[in-house]
Amino acid sequence: MIRYLVAGVKHAIGLHRPGRRLPVRPDDILLASYPESGNTWTRFLTANLIHPDGEVGLGNLHRLVLDPDVSTKRDFDRAPQPRIIKSRSSFDPRYRRVIYVVRDPRDVAVSQYDSLRKARRMDDVFRVEEFVERFLAGGDAVRRVSTDHFGSWGENVGSWLAARSGDPGFLLLRYEDMLADTPHELTRVATFVGLSTTIERISQAIERSSTARLAQSNWRKDLPEPQVSRIEAEWGDIMACLGYKLATRDSRSALDSSLIGLLASGALR
Repeated sequence: MIRYLVAGVKHAIGLHRPGRRLPVRPDDILLASYPESGNTWTRFLTANLIHPDGEVGLGNLHRLVLDPDVSTKRDFDRAPQPRIIKSRSSFDPRYRRVIYVVRDPRDVAVSQYDSLRKARRMDDVFRVEEFVERFLAGGDAVRRVSTDHFGSWGENVGSWLAARSGDPGFLLLRYEDMLADTPHELTRVATFVGLSTTIERISQAIERSSTARLAQSNWRKDLPEPQVSRIEAEWGDIMACLGYKLATRDSRSALDSSLIGLLASGALR
């Protein structure tokens, strides 16, 4: 009884977390990605860019780049417009302006595997070969680790590309490009959100966000060739379309196949 009373009070004063029930505004900007694809680093970069005179840290990041599963309704109501909202879910038609961060799925697999082991959410004896099979399937990557609302990497990335590729309200960022030329990619973000900025402000945001960068995975070193082949067999068409060179398939034929599929679906306009 007390639990329901407390929940009711929180809801009445805006301290509940809205989750998927969040009312979306027309000018909201969604910052979406699949897990382990650079979302946290991108949030830090964006928050430091928009709030150059404020402190940005893990303790307040959810109020600067809002998270429906962490931020309260009050945080959303008080946030300046346009609100920037984090998501790791597949395509959500409610949002008309979207920044999507994509990362090579071979590195995503290695990064997820390492992260789950370090967090002790997966036994050390759980082999990478077993993990990759579950990673490909989506759903529960390992016991107690639910990713069902994320889908698989291919479902998540493919849903956004098929629905929004070529749309002026859709900005696609590759994590690898962000690493290679962070100032250029962050400038693209600033332009997309309508922020007038300077080289100095870009540089400051990058410097203040350096600790949030993902550890660089190396699938060529850490992923056995049979598992590389499995990932490329499953998602090689999407990977080739995104510019990721395939190691076990012909990239050109995969790209041709991917383009045909995208043209047929109307994703490329």
